Amino acid sequence: MTTINRDKIISITHDLLIEIGEDTEREGLVRTPLRVAKAWEFFTRGYRAELNDIINEAIFEEECTEMVIVRDIEFFSMCEHHMLPFFGKAHVGYIPNGKVIGLSKIPRIIEMFSRRLQVQERLTHQVAETLWDVLDPIGVAVVIEGRHLCMQMRGVEKQNSFATTSAMLGEFHDEVETRAEFLSIIGLRNFR
Repeated sequence: MTTINRDKIISITHDLLIEIGEDTEREGLVRTPLRVAKAWEFFTRGYRAELNDIINEAIFEEECTEMVIVRDIEFFSMCEHHMLPFFGKAHVGYIPNGKVIGLSKIPRIIEMFSRRLQVQERLTHQVAETLWDVLDPIGVAVVIEGRHLCMQMRGVEKQNSFATTSAMLGEFHDEVETRAEFLSIIGLRNFR
């Protein structure tokens, strides 16, 4: 498990402020290195999370065979290319195969993976593959819609753009009707 060296982050942040031309003794910046270190500890807490602690034995035997969907799950992450935030909503569905997971565990799994330096494509697949592994379901579907500040603040500077990624496993991958039902429920009827 990764630990945070808060003192080192404080020192690095202090040096960064000097390098960009700031006065680190200015009232508004005196405590900024400490605040930044605490913020990064929070932003990256997913590196220190353990899946077993998150699931906490909340997988239950259940004969449900219909789609289970949790949609509009808010997430925040940090782009690994520019270390700028990206954020949005995740939609997760699965078809049980004798086991269900506590509904609150799905957002917690997303949180574990999103609180790391990430790319949206990997995040989407990590969530899907984790549910696939822990539930052995008939199918798993994950769609993530994200707004990326690395596209909005710099580079192409497109303020209204967002990225949509998906991971479809099992029946959601193999059966067009099942995938279409999931996409319809989450409101992405034209998603292909």
